[in-house]
Amino acid sequence: MREPVQIITTVSTGSRAALTYGTLAGHPVSGEEAFIVHRDDDGDVRLTLRSLTRGGRGVWRGLFPLILIAQRVYRRRYLRALRPGKQ
Repeated sequence: MREPVQIITTVSTGSRAALTYGTLAGHPVSGEEAFIVHRDDDGDVRLTLRSLTRGGRGVWRGLFPLILIAQRVYRRRYLRALRPGKQ
């Protein structure tokens, strides 16, 4: 599936890494998404996902409810990948 995006910002510090992208024409949704990974002083890793999206153009607009379900599935996978012992 083609999902064109443009990277808007990246951040990399000693305890935080982040990526924000915006969708381009042809993407199933229209909007922006941010992925922020943070390691706290105890060594615990936290993932914050922020998403501002709406249905894309054409057929994608009608499929948006299904796309939201797919987004939730992928978010669970991201979180599972960060759990200790799951790599």
